[in-house]
Amino acid sequence: MAERKRLFNTKMIAVTGILTGIEIILQVIGNYINPSFSNINLSLIPIALGAILYGPLVGGFLGLVCGVMVILSPSTISIFFAVSPVGTIVTCILKTTLAGVISGLVMKLFKKNNFVGSIVSSALVPIINTGLFAVFAALFFKENLNALVASNSALYPNLAAALFLGFIGLNFIIEIISTVILTPSLYKIIEQNSRNPYKD
Repeated sequence: MAERKRLFNTKMIAVTGILTGIEIILQVIGNYINPSFSNINLSLIPIALGAILYGPLVGGFLGLVCGVMVILSPSTISIFFAVSPVGTIVTCILKTTLAGVISGLVMKLFKKNNFVGSIVSSALVPIINTGLFAVFAALFFKENLNALVASNSALYPNLAAALFLGFIGLNFIIEIISTVILTPSLYKIIEQNSRNPYKD
């Protein structure tokens, strides 16, 4: 049993390391894809996959790494950090970390149907990430929202329109479609080639 646990831990660490590397690469690529005022977060896929495979701790860790990467992205520094450094750090760290943790916890509820669980957990990552971003944007970045309303009142007649059309825009749609399609598919491939740690 001890040897089996050791192998499991080694495998989990190795896969988490690989997912972290992929996450960093996807985040760097995502820095150059920004249809609205914030970048598309392609690194939500490794967060969801790590949470599904190994639970809330790995999901939370990958979310934390993602949050740090988002803080360091050029658009975050130029658009958000200049307005509220504390708000930027809190927003970036909490939204992806909590998304990973909650996704991993929800996956545990689907031990009898892991594939359905992988779909639900995958969807939760972009939903939580975007939902928390909306909350924190309203708290910390009203200056940005007011600037959007002032610059184009026809397109952004109020702060809510500026938030959902300006900041969130197409990002959420692209993030949830890509995460929900790719993550369960990758999970299914991995599940078919190795034993899922949630299966007894």
